[in-house]
Amino acid sequence: MVDAIDIQQSFAPAQHFNDLGDLVNLGLNFVMLGVGLIFLVMLFRGAFTLLTQGASADGVKKAYGTITFAVIGLFVVIFSFLAVKLLGRLLGVDNILP
Repeated sequence: MVDAIDIQQSFAPAQHFNDLGDLVNLGLNFVMLGVGLIFLVMLFRGAFTLLTQGASADGVKKAYGTITFAVIGLFVVIFSFLAVKLLGRLLGVDNILP
């Protein structure tokens, strides 16, 4: 005898998202993880360049530029994250990252 299961009930991808807030919540988690990893890579790259090119003025300038852009990018992402949370509160979407 073969048992049949209804995969539509348990495997439907759209069934996991009750509203737009759930989808944005999942997307923001992945974006923030990616941004954190990119920030660390840029910071380590700038630090490595600073350590290896410390004797030349152009190398030091390039390293400081990389570190500066990494920090500015992190602040831009943090402020945009806060803007999305504020917009979600104003529009009544309560479940965007508590």
